[in-house]
Parts: sequence; structure tokens; C-alpha cells
Amino acid sequence: MNFDYCNPVRILFGKGEIAKLSELIGKSLKVMMVYGGGSIKKNGVYDQVVKALSERDVIEFSGIEPNPQYATCMKAVEVIKKGKIDFLLAVGGGSVLDAAKFVAAATLRKDGDPWDILLKQAPVKEALPLGDVLTLPATGSEMNAGAVISRAEFRQKLFFGSPAVYPKFSILDPETTYTLPPRQTTNGIVDAYIHVVEQYLTFPANAPLQDRLCESILLTLIEEGPRVLKDPNNYDARANIMWAATCALNGFISLGVPQDWASHLIGHEITAEYGLDHAQTLAVVLPGTMQVQRDKKKAKLLQYAERVFGLTGGSEDERIDAAIARTEEFFRSVGQKTKLSEYDIGPEACDVIAKRIGKFPFKLGEHQDIDDDKVREILKLRV
Repeated sequence: MNFDYCNPVRILFGKGEIAKLSELIGKSLKVMMVYGGGSIKKNGVYDQVVKALSERDVIEFSGIEPNPQYATCMKAVEVIKKGKIDFLLAVGGGSVLDAAKFVAAATLRKDGDPWDILLKQAPVKEALPLGDVLTLPATGSEMNAGAVISRAEFRQKLFFGSPAVYPKFSILDPETTYTLPPRQTTNGIVDAYIHVVEQYLTFPANAPLQDRLCESILLTLIEEGPRVLKDPNNYDARANIMWAATCALNGFISLGVPQDWASHLIGHEITAEYGLDHAQTLAVVLPGTMQVQRDKKKAKLLQYAERVFGLTGGSEDERIDAAIARTEEFFRSVGQKTKLSEYDIGPEACDVIAKRIGKFPFKLGEHQDIDDDKVREILKLRV
């Protein structure tokens, strides 16, 4: 498949790189630092950022939620317009960065409802410049041009993307992740893993390099995930997880190949309806998607079984069954639940989510063949 790829994000990776903020952001710029609930003040990241920006005019905007809310983002837009901000600095995980991207786009939208950026995919032609200090590897938002925003009153969680919101730079210091709670570390590992699967587990496209890049990320996450949960201050493990999560969704492994994203879109609806963490929904949905779509994904499932899990014995169906089971086992090995019932969500969710998906103007999956009936079938396997 043809592709056109340009990724302008400058990555500064490793210990002590936060200090380089003083070189990255001009002294004449007025900066808004955007962050979440305040964990950066407990782990020392906040102090490092403030020190690096000591000669800048900086205002702060905190309170970005784990699923960033439209209403909160629009409050930030109001502050920016009043304060004449020149540059946004997101300090936190993917949710903080996603919020900053939307704020950057909404601030410069000259007419129309900013919600249309998400609801109607209104084109974003310009945005405030932004950069980030990443503290939670998971979403890959630090090296891509996409973001996901929720709107509580409509119970919607929607995506937008534009080259205008690529970060100018992203600072990735693995030491900032030492104090992450196990739940967030687990979510990041699972999120990154399924990002890769969505771009890999489709059908053969004569892209052996892309396939092996995907498999290398999956194997790294399988090896390093349990290691980092056992030893949270292991710099090497944290570094490998952090870079794997970035490479999982910086656009490179998707070049020239078909993509799925059905599990993500179903998961977004579960989050919007029931409030589960993004990665929690993915660990629930993906094994069901693999099972229901196994005939369409047969060739890649067999390749996945052999190259990622070393499964070569038995019939093709037995190998596929084993690969699906091993995937679920991996999620559980890093502490992630995989059934709706484990979150006290009953069988009625199958119909609720299927009806929500049924309102989409398109079908899901790489073959665009997953409709509300198939979503219902997928979720019935996950109750």
C-alpha cells in the first residue's frame, strides 16, 4: 500500500532531559503548563519543570482527567485567550497530552463549535505550538498527531487528528515513571500492546519489515512488562517499556498495512458508558474480537501464534485458540482483568454497547464488516 509519512516530533530520551526545557522553549514565550491531578508534584517532575522554566512567564492549568473532558479543555481555552499564551507544555500522561492537543486546536478555531473538531471531524489547520514531558508511557500521543476527548453529558469519547497538533518535542525520562501506581503501569503496558495488535493482526500485506517491527514491540512488552511490575525502579525495564509504547503508535508500524481498531472503538463506548479505564476495556474486548474475527484474521493469527508465542504444534485451530488464550494470559500476568463481570458489568452491556455502535455511520474492522450484531457477539464472549 502507498503511504506518505512525516513525523516532525523531536524526542529527548533519558535521565536528566527535563533540564533541556530551558533550551527548547524561547525565553520570550508565555507558557501554559497543563497537568492532571498533582502527581507530578509528588514525584519531583513538577519541581524539575519549574526549575527549567524559571526564566519564563508560566501559568498553570491543572485538573485534566484520566479521560480528558471537553468541559475541562474548554476552561483551559478560556484561560489561554485571556492570558495570551504562546506555548502549551503538557506534563503528564497521554490524557494530559491529548487534552493539550485539543486545547491547542480549539484555541485557534476561528468560527464554529470546537466540538465539531471531534463530532464532525472538522479540519484543524492551525494550533498553538505544544510540547510535553511524558510521565506515563501508554498512548503514544507524545509522537503522533491524534487525541481522544470525552464529553460526559453526551456520554461520548471521540478521536481527532491533525498534523497541526504534533508536539514540537517530547521529553521521555524513564525515571519519571518510577512512582506510577501498578494500575497505571499495567494500563500502559496493555494499551501499547493492543495498539500494536490493531495494526498487525489483520491480513497479510507483503510487509515483512512492518510485521517484524510489530512483533519486536510485542515481545519487548511481554518480556519487560512483568519485570517492571516486580521492580518498579528498574531503569532499564522502565526505559524499554517507555520506548516500546512510543513506537507502538508513532505511525511507523502502520505504514503500508491495513489496520483494525475495532477493539478500540468498542472500548471507547464502554468507557463512555461505564467509566472503565481505556486499557481495561481493551483487555476485555480484544480476545473477543480475535475469536469472532478468527477466520478473517487466520493467516496473521497463525503468524502471531508462531512468532510471538512460539506455538507451532497442533492444528491451525488449536494454534489460534492457544494464541488467543496466551494473549489473555499475558494481560492477566501484568494484573489486568479481562471480563466485564470482573468490573461488575452484566450481560446487558452487550446490547447497550451494540446499540451505541449501531449508530455509527460505518462498520468496524479492517474489512468494515463488524456491525452491531458482531459487537454483541464479541461482548457475549467477555461477560
